[in-house]
Amino acid sequence: MNFDKFAELSPCDYAGTIKRESFMDAGIKELWSEIPRISGPAFTVNMVPGDNLALHRAIYEAPKGSIIVAQTNSMDYAVSGGNVCAIAKGLGIKGFIIDGVVRDIGEVKQMKFPIFGRGVLPMPGIKKAVLPLNTPIVAGGIAVNPGDIIVADEEGVAVLPKEKANEIYEESKTKLEDEKAMGFEQWAKNHRKKIDSFYGEIK
Repeated sequence: MNFDKFAELSPCDYAGTIKRESFMDAGIKELWSEIPRISGPAFTVNMVPGDNLALHRAIYEAPKGSIIVAQTNSMDYAVSGGNVCAIAKGLGIKGFIIDGVVRDIGEVKQMKFPIFGRGVLPMPGIKKAVLPLNTPIVAGGIAVNPGDIIVADEEGVAVLPKEKANEIYEESKTKLEDEKAMGFEQWAKNHRKKIDSFYGEIK
């Protein structure tokens, strides 16, 4: 499957096709400005609070082109830093979606490694807990399964179920093309007509 094609559309473009439960909550956002849009299959990580071993193992196990999605279960310890992101980038990982906090964001921005999360905190965690990788998790308040397609940019993070990802892409692309063909003026007329149907025309 061509995973890059999913980044042709923004999370907003998918919003007309998929439901609210396919979007992570607003607390998961880009952690450096002008971040590029990324898309790819999720390689999922569940973590013990304060322990980052599973994430650090995942960067070596995740296939090239993956996006690592982590349920950290904590806001008290950073689970990745500049060196980990540099290794991940070198191994072909597209980016991180972290339901938690990270550190060294200046270094990460400088290397232009896409990372989304809840925030930044200097204190790193420990490495002790050996957990299974690439299992179903909850991140950003929604279910994420291994292989689900992630689309993330400054608008947020969409999670397309892997079984329906191509269908969702095609439907969303068609809707976007139809809207562009309509043009803004006609869209605005249709919008006004719809609003007036509820409120009545302004006298």
